[in-house]
Amino acid sequence: MSLRLLYLIFVRLCSWLILLSRSTASKNAELLVLRHEVAVLRRGNPRPRLDWADRAVLAALIRLLPQTLRAHRLVTPGTVLRWHRRLVRKKWTYPNGTGRPPVSTEITTLIERLATENPAWGYQRIQGELLKLGHRVGASTIRRVLKALKIPPAPQRHTDTTWRQFLHAQAATMLAVDFFHVDCATRRRLYCFFVIEVGSRYVHILGVTAHPDGPWTTQQVRNLLMDLVGLEYTTGAVTCVFW
Repeated sequence: MSLRLLYLIFVRLCSWLILLSRSTASKNAELLVLRHEVAVLRRGNPRPRLDWADRAVLAALIRLLPQTLRAHRLVTPGTVLRWHRRLVRKKWTYPNGTGRPPVSTEITTLIERLATENPAWGYQRIQGELLKLGHRVGASTIRRVLKALKIPPAPQRHTDTTWRQFLHAQAATMLAVDFFHVDCATRRRLYCFFVIEVGSRYVHILGVTAHPDGPWTTQQVRNLLMDLVGLEYTTGAVTCVFW
């Protein structure tokens, strides 16, 4: 019994020493968090409910606490992260959540007819002919429609060469370009511009920005092409594919 008492006293002294080593700001933050938790528990009947103001106060103060004390609060760190994800979801809500509008059956039939009756017409030529008829359709949409109809790209529509075979044949000189975004804790969205070498699957990170406009994107591509001087891409033309 005496050994247990000595052990408890030793543990308590160690915790006091650790408490003395903490900064004043950390101690004040812990006191504010405890007071707010007590206020929330007092108005709970039978279970406390946190409104948006409580979430904002706790999320801001818990960041100032040491790592060991964050797990012993009224809410866990996972709950705070869930609040953040919910906040980001509410900010980045778009009016149309279904993506691009679907292509009508009339346009799909017209694209199929133009492609089968004119084997030498590419995506840009079909797009121009549709524009003459009063239908504004993107070249990528035409490519997607023809791919769904299993119609290969021009000028190999009546041969055995498929789009996959074309990619394998030209993979050494093709680059796939795209963006992906990251939502920061400051409710700011950053866009990362990257390039994948289709042949080797090597990824180039060209840059990160909050405003990926045309001049910035063009300059990043120029920088990449300057870095590729002397490599195998100088032996032929480089083809960029935007997914």
